[in-house]
Amino acid sequence: MPNDATADLIRSLADAMGPVDGWESLAMILEFGEGFRSAHGFAYSPGDVITPVACKWSSIEASVDAYLDGRYRPGDKLPVKILVQFDRTAGKYEVTFEDTDEDRWAVKPKNFRTMREQLRPKFD
Repeated sequence: MPNDATADLIRSLADAMGPVDGWESLAMILEFGEGFRSAHGFAYSPGDVITPVACKWSSIEASVDAYLDGRYRPGDKLPVKILVQFDRTAGKYEVTFEDTDEDRWAVKPKNFRTMREQLRPKFD
């Protein structure tokens, strides 16, 4: 069971990604770039329907800050990316931090088909 900050983070991402009918799982990449923040990923629905999604940072900022406050002290270097995977039918989640590799989980036109499968939540 996720702690409160993790549950709030997942809930805010799901709410902010916009309406996606019948989604069962999601994978969201939170990016902490030099002077910018972004949140984007995929929602996975039955029938192999995969919907690209994004969140307006201002709609998730409070939840992200609360989540990070439980893991980092003021002034600590933040990760460059965080991958949040959640399967709402199974109630399972995973949060993975990337501290240095800005290209990890990079979704680009020539790799988006493979990346959306690599990012799909798969919990054993």
